[in-house]
Amino acid sequence: MEALILGQGSKKVSTGAKPAAQNQEHIMAERKRREKLSQRFIALSAVVPGLKKTDKASVLGDAVEYLKRLQEKVKYLEDRVSKRNVEAAVLVKRSQLCADDDDGSPGQGGQSLPEIEARVCEKAVLIKIHCENRKGVLVKALSEIEKLHLRVMNTSVVPFSGSSLDITVVTQMEEGFSMTAKDLVKKLNSAFRQFMR
Repeated sequence: MEALILGQGSKKVSTGAKPAAQNQEHIMAERKRREKLSQRFIALSAVVPGLKKTDKASVLGDAVEYLKRLQEKVKYLEDRVSKRNVEAAVLVKRSQLCADDDDGSPGQGGQSLPEIEARVCEKAVLIKIHCENRKGVLVKALSEIEKLHLRVMNTSVVPFSGSSLDITVVTQMEEGFSMTAKDLVKKLNSAFRQFMR
């Protein structure tokens, strides 16, 4: 009988040890989870500006308010961008400075006028010029652009089909610039017309 009782007692001890090990694992897992949460709260409190209290409820509350302010700011900026007034003008008709001869070939000195595009958005102006590849054409284009109270910020020139150039100029309006995109295209076209003669 004693053996039977001892056997049962030892069984109880062994079954009691199993839940204790599981309990220990659960306690360790819970401790790690809490440490992770604490680290995340610390990281969140470092990102949210102007925190007055650092308890978890205050950090979460301030983070929610901060996100709401950011969402409002994003909406405001998106609305502002969508309402931006972009004015554009394009001169794409390619004409000849001189009339064609009867045989259909261009007359002496017959040169194509450039294709000019201008886009105006607030203080920025984008100008694209497709023109004949001639010596000094880029210098002339930039000179004319600066005469119109535009400050050149960036220029890109790409040779196109051997005989022409694609010029892209990003400019910023200076004091004294008061033209529409259409007027700008007309002025540049007039300057190119004189230069190409």
